[in-house]
Amino acid sequence: MPQPLVTHTGRAAAILRDNIDTDQIIPSREMKAVSRDGLGEGLFAGWRYTEPGGREPVPDFVLNRPDQAGTSVLVSGDNFGCGSSREHAVWALAEFGIRVIIARSFGEIFHGNCLRNGILPITLTADEVETLAQIPAASVSVDLAAQRVACEQLPDWSAAFEIGDYPKRLLMEGLEPIDLTLKDKAKIDAFFARDAQERPWLYSAA
Repeated sequence: MPQPLVTHTGRAAAILRDNIDTDQIIPSREMKAVSRDGLGEGLFAGWRYTEPGGREPVPDFVLNRPDQAGTSVLVSGDNFGCGSSREHAVWALAEFGIRVIIARSFGEIFHGNCLRNGILPITLTADEVETLAQIPAASVSVDLAAQRVACEQLPDWSAAFEIGDYPKRLLMEGLEPIDLTLKDKAKIDAFFARDAQERPWLYSAA
């Protein structure tokens, strides 16, 4: 079950490229596990390591830099998470410790997968993304209730973002969609009990 996300403050890493697809986020060769575990090591493996399948880090890749240790916020460009619908990309990001992704836009399926797996995808304008991306290892704070992003290094700057009520509740309560439905189990059971009395023919054995 995802961890609740009400507010979050974390170090941000900028990978300011457009059209980062799910195969770049987690290459297929790194998808060896049948569960969600063990995928974080393969995150951005094609950029993070010197050779396919290897684990020697590329020194200047942003997530390998010492000042980026503990990164939990990504800043990126247009159409982040495009390509295939593989949910492993979101699982890899989550296991690595990413809680928030700020981009100019997202792949639609990837965006939905983030919301269902405890990662907050935030869409900001090109100027707002560029402002954050220019600060190495920026300390970024997100207030999901107020729907605002702030940055410690920019005391006079903040940005608003949009999110629907349903995904906002999923994130703030740390729920998956089924968990949220089950919170109304008593109401669902009461409905079926009442309906069975009113329309018993629907519930009789064939």
